Amino acid sequence: MAAKILMLVEGAKTDVKLMRHLVELYGIAENHVIVSYNTNIYTLYKAMFIDNDPETVDLLQLLKSREQDPEKKLIFDEHYSDILLVFDLDPQDPTFSQESILEMQAFFTESSDMGKLYLNYPMVESFYHMKAIPDPDYHSRTATLDELRKGTYKSRVNAENRNRDYTKFAASKAECSIVIRQNLEKGRLLANDTAFVPDSSRILEAGLTMLSDQQMIFVLCTCVYYIAEYSRGLLDE
Repeated sequence: MAAKILMLVEGAKTDVKLMRHLVELYGIAENHVIVSYNTNIYTLYKAMFIDNDPETVDLLQLLKSREQDPEKKLIFDEHYSDILLVFDLDPQDPTFSQESILEMQAFFTESSDMGKLYLNYPMVESFYHMKAIPDPDYHSRTATLDELRKGTYKSRVNAENRNRDYTKFAASKAECSIVIRQNLEKGRLLANDTAFVPDSSRILEAGLTMLSDQQMIFVLCTCVYYIAEYSRGLLDE
């Protein structure tokens, strides 16, 4: 049976468009199904970790129970070889807690089992927060907790994005690979990890330390790591 991979993303617009762009650009869209959860990771945490024992939860059936569209409900009756969860850290959210996000990162580590979590810092717009490709200042780019709470971060990304138009940003495979490699390199620096794809838990720990100590968070898009994990050779084509 051919692999069939479910990508569960947080939002219905930017998140879906980005993941669809990635799988289509790298020619792997055929076996991927992308569906939006339409709320943040802390709602998922409550459903799985507070209201239930996560070890006993059937994630697909949980998702099916939340889905209002009868046609989309059928998606969760399918069998998937892998499940990916693409969410934002959203440290400004009133329900954010270090303990809950650490628990989720530790739980969702294997795509072929319970699922694998990819956190974007502070949110999925981090993919577009580059003034050039490559961007020499990307490694030091951060967002303050204050601007996240005020809701001004997304407008800042729009203003600082190279194209001022997400649909034109990293439209070619060559440019997209540069963006992915920059995020991989930044992740390795943050996690102090020499692996090609840096450890997600170490990145999260670095992010939580920065939040506590400096009231800011680095800009980092880790959902793009999936392309490198799917096949490192895709970035060399």
